[in-house]
Amino acid sequence: MEDILLKTEKLKQKLFELLKEKNLKISTAESCTGGMIGACLTSIPGISSYYGYGFVTYSNEAKQKLIGVKEETLKEFGAVSAQTVLEMAEGALNVSGSDIAVSVSGIAGPGGGTKEKPVGLVYIGLAFKNKTSFNRFIFKGNRDEVRQQTVNSALEMIINIIEKN
Repeated sequence: MEDILLKTEKLKQKLFELLKEKNLKISTAESCTGGMIGACLTSIPGISSYYGYGFVTYSNEAKQKLIGVKEETLKEFGAVSAQTVLEMAEGALNVSGSDIAVSVSGIAGPGGGTKEKPVGLVYIGLAFKNKTSFNRFIFKGNRDEVRQQTVNSALEMIINIIEKN
C-alpha cells in the first residue's frame, strides 16, 4: 500500500502542474471512492483555482438527483457500468461548468461482487472537450487497495487526456 500512496503523491503533483499550465478546471463524481479523489486533490495547496466541484454520489438516487444519471441507465446497466460513469462524468461537467470531469463507480468489496461484476471491477469515466471516454479495470487487493488503485488510475487517465490535447 505504501508504494500505491507514493505513486498517488507523484500523480497529484503532476496533475496540479498540468491544470495550472493549461488553466483547466476539474470536477469529480465519485461512487466507490466516496470522495477520495476530491480529498487527494484538495490536499494540494493552491488547487482551489482549478477544483471547485466534487460530487459523492454513492447511491443511485444521488447519481440521479445531483448529476442527472438517468434512471433507465441505472436499471438497464447498473451503477457499475460504462454507461453510468459516462453519464456521471457528463453530468458533473454540465453542473460544474468545469473543463474536465472524472467519474468512478465500482465494487470495492469485500462483498457485493457477482460472476459478471466481480469484486475489484471499476469503471472510470472522463468528459473533456465535448468527448467522453471510459476505462474498465479489475483491481486486486482489499477494499482500501481497490479504492486507492482507483484514485491512481483516475489521476493517470486525467493526466493522459490533458497531455494528448
